[in-house]
Amino acid sequence: MANAVSSIVDQYGRPIRRELLTREVAGPRIGGVRSPISGYPADGLNPIRLANILRAADAGDPLRFFELAELIEERDLHYAGVLGTRKRSVAQLDIQVDAADDSAEAMAHADWIEAGLKRDTLQEELFDMLDAIGKGISFAEIVWDTSEGDWTIKGLPWRDPRWFRFDRNDGTTPLLIGSYDADGVSQTNLPVTPSGESLLEPMKFVVTAIKAKSGLPVRAGLARLIAWAWMFKAFTQRDWAIFSQTFGQPVRVGKYPAGSTESDKNTLFNAVANIAGDCAAIIPESMLIEFIESKNVGQGADLYEKRSDWLDRQISKAVLGQTATTDAIAGGHAVGQEHRQVQEDIERSDAKAMSAVLNRDLVRPWIDLQFGKQKLYPRLRIGRPEDKDVKLTVESAVKLIPMGLQVESSYFNDLLGIPVPPAGAAVLKAPAGPVAAGSFGDQPADMPALNAFQRMREVADPVAALADQAEQLCGPGTDALVDEVRAVVEHAASLQQVRDELLKLKPRIAERNLAGLMRMARVMANLTGRANIPDA
Repeated sequence: MANAVSSIVDQYGRPIRRELLTREVAGPRIGGVRSPISGYPADGLNPIRLANILRAADAGDPLRFFELAELIEERDLHYAGVLGTRKRSVAQLDIQVDAADDSAEAMAHADWIEAGLKRDTLQEELFDMLDAIGKGISFAEIVWDTSEGDWTIKGLPWRDPRWFRFDRNDGTTPLLIGSYDADGVSQTNLPVTPSGESLLEPMKFVVTAIKAKSGLPVRAGLARLIAWAWMFKAFTQRDWAIFSQTFGQPVRVGKYPAGSTESDKNTLFNAVANIAGDCAAIIPESMLIEFIESKNVGQGADLYEKRSDWLDRQISKAVLGQTATTDAIAGGHAVGQEHRQVQEDIERSDAKAMSAVLNRDLVRPWIDLQFGKQKLYPRLRIGRPEDKDVKLTVESAVKLIPMGLQVESSYFNDLLGIPVPPAGAAVLKAPAGPVAAGSFGDQPADMPALNAFQRMREVADPVAALADQAEQLCGPGTDALVDEVRAVVEHAASLQQVRDELLKLKPRIAERNLAGLMRMARVMANLTGRANIPDA
């Protein structure tokens, strides 16, 4: 296993080191450059500071931008809600792994990946990977486990994007900071820059980039678009709070008579100042307090609310592509359905992007480590199952299979969600019941009348065919009935004895065939007559 692993290289031709694959190399370190303690650039944010933060990110220092993106998500409830909706809608989707081809080896590879992904923490890990929707990029470290002799995933912990930089030559290649330990020894076999940045270890990271717009990863996330709207909304909310505090209560004016002493004035001022909080005060009888209410408080509050709601709608459009599923607006059911379809389009796009990332950074390295290099690899797909009209499909198959349509039975197992039973398993079967008169099932060989009648079911005019073959079909039954009656008459001594013996007779197979044949003939004649009645 060790020799096989040492010969494996990543997509860039870089060899891997087993000792680095099975331990964490990008975790936080208190006192180091990868500190879990974040800054707060959103405090006192203004247009000049925001512009400087964005310019620094473009120039290769995205630290403050990533901190700001996290704070925006923390402080804006609407943005956190719509962004969380978008991330969770993909994180909880079904995951399917398709084999590279129909060979047994390819099927085994697909089963290995599918079994390895059945982890309780996978949905949470996918949610963290989808942090790229907001920040433009996200990182998850792959911690491999070889304790049982196979390559399995121990965990996919999220790594703070603040601990990464981008190569200044292209602006897209991610670099990990803090590649030296406390003694200044490199923790990687890759080249390290003088500032302690290195390329990511091969087969150690899932790097997710989901773009809201074309451009560099640090400029393609939703947080870049939302930052300005969030800042203006913060200004509006601050002014709204000041307005509410100032005009939410009436202005208190205290009046004192001429000649009042300083002590009287102080008493009146304390009463006016404290009346808002205490809602109670005492003043001399000669003094007066008036409450003056602003006439435009309602109009002013509406202005702030409308502006905040408008900015929220713009954020909804940026994140979900629509507003009907997040804001109570008029439009009716049809508009709501249309907007929901837009959201589903975005969901499919995110799911396909996430599938491509996992196939590149997780599935392919996993197969290489476990089975060695392959020509073709299994493919992972994230998405909702396609809506199919099961009833229409089954009814169509019932009609088309007799005409030559070839369908694998496993197709209908997949369609109905019923697994194919293993060999030797107990399976349900149709219950065996008595054959009803007139049925078209397989008949015993000793029922010639019904067998002949079954052969007539596909003729053009079954009534005419039945009439033509009446003697052949009815002969055995009528002959048997005549023979039974003749035997009774020949052996009876009186009419009373004939009557008693006939009542004791039980119909045999021939007579039952005749009775069943007559009932079916009557039904067919009835249906044929109805079919020949012209439509009104």
